[in-house]
Amino acid sequence: MSRARMIALDIDGTLMSYDGVITEAVRSAVGALRDAGLHVVLATGRGLHSTIPVARELGLSDGWAVSSNGAVTTRLDPALPDGFEITDAITFDPAPALRAIVLELPDALYAVEDLGVGFRLTGDFPDGELSGTKQVVSFDELLATPATRVVIRAPGASPEEFHELVERVGLQEVEYAVGYSAWLDLTPGGVSKASALEAIRRTLEVEPFETAAIGDGGNDVQMLRWAARGVAMGHASEAVRAAADEVTGTIDDDGALEILRSFLV
Repeated sequence: MSRARMIALDIDGTLMSYDGVITEAVRSAVGALRDAGLHVVLATGRGLHSTIPVARELGLSDGWAVSSNGAVTTRLDPALPDGFEITDAITFDPAPALRAIVLELPDALYAVEDLGVGFRLTGDFPDGELSGTKQVVSFDELLATPATRVVIRAPGASPEEFHELVERVGLQEVEYAVGYSAWLDLTPGGVSKASALEAIRRTLEVEPFETAAIGDGGNDVQMLRWAARGVAMGHASEAVRAAADEVTGTIDDDGALEILRSFLV
């Protein structure tokens, strides 16, 4: 069997297609890893409210999950009242970053994660992009509450323009990740999927060389570097592929499947 004992898996674009489908083959492979006693940890930019349903779809009722790009860590246990408990939720003051960005993007859409529920947002995002309960509030109201994650969406902009914006504004004390669309995630400074996974690794007493990860997005770069075996999806950007030890097929090819099965060889 592979020496990996802890396997971190991104969801969207890795296990799940962009139209929300996890194939039966992937579900079966994840179940086989679980049944073999390996620690399968979902590590996603999704909020907690949309991470838990995916864990349940995959049959991951015990173990750990990382949400909000590392800001929220959850222990899964069917004996708990809700089947899970939040063990760590790291917040930051979103006001300085948002005030700087709104000067550059006054017409963008802004959302702050409402932990375990959904989002408070300044306007309607494109259909299907945010899940959970959505409450429209004023921009000033978004500034008032500590946040685990902030989303900025500018449908008319490109990812390249978002990268340029971040460099121009010089965001301080936050981490950021630019999505495939004109989408920017902000999380607390020093927090990433990798930092949350490292804490879980230590709790599980897994050796660093026994870790692996699969991902496809900019928010996966630190996770892929953290893992002893970091695997990028074939459709990932050049920067993400460069951070990995190897590259598999695309999401359209179910590229994660071959890697998942390799952990049992």
